[in-house]
Amino acid sequence: MLGPQMWASMRQGLSRSLSRNMKGKKIDIAGIYPPVTTPFTATAEVDYGKLEENLNKLGTFPFRGFVVQGSTGEFPFLTSSERLEVVSRVRQAIPKDKLLIAGSGCESTQATVEMTVSMAQVGADAAMVVTPCYYRGRMSSAALIHHYTKVADLSPIPVVLYSVPANTGLDLPVDAVVTLSQHPNIIGIKDSGGDVTRIGLMVHKTSKQDFQVLAGSVGFLLASYAVGAVGGICGLANVLGAQVCQLERLCLTGQWEAAQTLQHRLIEPNTAVTRRFGIPGLKKTMDWFGYYGGPCRAPLQELSPTEEEALRLDFSNNGWL
Repeated sequence: MLGPQMWASMRQGLSRSLSRNMKGKKIDIAGIYPPVTTPFTATAEVDYGKLEENLNKLGTFPFRGFVVQGSTGEFPFLTSSERLEVVSRVRQAIPKDKLLIAGSGCESTQATVEMTVSMAQVGADAAMVVTPCYYRGRMSSAALIHHYTKVADLSPIPVVLYSVPANTGLDLPVDAVVTLSQHPNIIGIKDSGGDVTRIGLMVHKTSKQDFQVLAGSVGFLLASYAVGAVGGICGLANVLGAQVCQLERLCLTGQWEAAQTLQHRLIEPNTAVTRRFGIPGLKKTMDWFGYYGGPCRAPLQELSPTEEEALRLDFSNNGWL
């Protein structure tokens, strides 16, 4: 863990890189990103070979980049060394012009700083930091602002806020987002809550800052674009990458009728691989679409035959299988 002297040293040592972030052009995170899954072997070891194979296939689509060690990557089930090794392997496997956003969130501020610095060292372009939530009853706006400010102060790479209430039971308050958007090393937020009113309000209230909002799911991607979001980090892009990128293109070119038609066909499959069947459902679907999904790490369990059939219907009924 970092002692007081180390923290002071890091503040001084990182001031130059933070200065470059402040004075130079910030990273533009607009675009579509698949949140990459973590492949496991039958014995629950990380399968780095399958990870590279999946990345090579995903690399054929016009994604802005890749998100690694988000919720879809089962990051709570990985050791710290595994989390870093996955980020390192992804950096080596993807083109340099593709952004690599790495999930570095931990429960404590100190651990999050350590993980963020380490992920920068292994090649991450930006850090995505989920809200700490174990003591959610005490995670007030003031506590969260303090947490993210400390992380952003000490991070050598830009920070993307991450609000995913379905997993954390905690929405990052809009007032906290607005305050944090003023920090020179905080460049945006991934919001997975699905409240388009909230997304629009964040866009509106941060419009004077160099701050971008990303939708956290395909299910509300069109609506998010309509209120000013600049892209999405979308689990469904792991299997329907071309279609998610097409939805982006239709929204950006103002072809709203065609975008609406496509959005409608993506809602049920997206719900199936997120809220309904989660990562086991996404990984099963990846197997069907020519990627390696494979097993999840325990305690997540594979789908039952009944669940698998329901999952298949959500895709086939919308013309994807």
